[in-house]
Amino acid sequence: MASGTAASAHGTGTAHGTDTHRGRARTGVRGSLPFPAPSGYRATAHLKPGPYLAPGSQPSVLPTDVLIADRNNNRLIIVDPQGNIVWRFPKPGDLLPGQTFVTPDDAFFTPNGKDIIVTQEDNYVVSEISIATGRIVWRYGHPGSPGSSPDYLDNPDDAMMLPDGDVVLADIKNCRILVLHPPSHSPVEVIGQTTSSCAHQPPTRWGSPNGVFPLSNGNWIVTEIDGDWVDGFDLRTGKVLWSTNPPGVTYPSDTNQVHGDVFITADYSNPGQVVEFTSSGQLVWRYAPTGTQALDRPSLALPLPNGDVILNDDWNHRVIVVDPRTNTIVWQYGHTGIPGAGPGYLDKPDGVDLVPPYSLTYVHRHAMLGPQNPSTSGG
Repeated sequence: MASGTAASAHGTGTAHGTDTHRGRARTGVRGSLPFPAPSGYRATAHLKPGPYLAPGSQPSVLPTDVLIADRNNNRLIIVDPQGNIVWRFPKPGDLLPGQTFVTPDDAFFTPNGKDIIVTQEDNYVVSEISIATGRIVWRYGHPGSPGSSPDYLDNPDDAMMLPDGDVVLADIKNCRILVLHPPSHSPVEVIGQTTSSCAHQPPTRWGSPNGVFPLSNGNWIVTEIDGDWVDGFDLRTGKVLWSTNPPGVTYPSDTNQVHGDVFITADYSNPGQVVEFTSSGQLVWRYAPTGTQALDRPSLALPLPNGDVILNDDWNHRVIVVDPRTNTIVWQYGHTGIPGAGPGYLDKPDGVDLVPPYSLTYVHRHAMLGPQNPSTSGG
């Protein structure tokens, strides 16, 4: 499929079909899914592309199914490597009288694989959804009403549940990071000053934080939109470990770890790009295709076990997998530049995750460490 522009050789991945950096499935995690899902590259190696994938797509580049937050279609879907929708929310009858589910942003499985935590950024809420029952089992915030007092949010982003049940998220327009404890509707911890005047002064103030992702060593990585900043952060002690500017990025989004001291961020710009870099700001790899395959405001890129990268290219209405060794798209769901709701179509997809045991929080479950002494430290 289309080629991009490489800044340097990637050199961090392994060959297709090699299952690395990931744990084996546990019966409890796989058993929590109400549909069969492949687990590992051996299970997908023989799969043929279905009619809803873009031409040239290779199902074998994915180890399992993909969760997509399909923002403007007001839905979550899980798509298998062949391009079939195997689960969706909400289905008719899933929402109770008076409940709404609109503009889902990022969505991640809980560490036990039973629920999905989804931020509805422009509806100012975070929702926990049971995969088995299709019900909203917890919600923080007031739909359609932004705010900063307890049980209010203003553009929440990237909420993730820790193994102990706490939820960590960025509250962008309140310039802070929150730790929540379902079913409570008051924060356990407020990190950073609650204000509408965001600025890069971590950890006392944050410059419009739009992502808080776990690292393999127990620390976290925070993305700040203002000034193109990314920070290594110890949530247990509240210490900032390092700060850097992803090289050549205008609007960093949802920075997370590739491995060791290599991190990946999406540049939510048009044309957009995906950049891998180190904590000192050294460029490792850049994907910035031009022409008909140029990215249009991608918001999240995640590393895959085989060295590929999966990302949602929001305003191009597609989710793609890129092989950094060749800078080619090797899998695509969605029609480039064409929004829609039918099979094979998306409308501004804003988040992706993999089905457990390849999901982000399952992979990091032993390293997702929260505050040592939860207390309100901002306000």
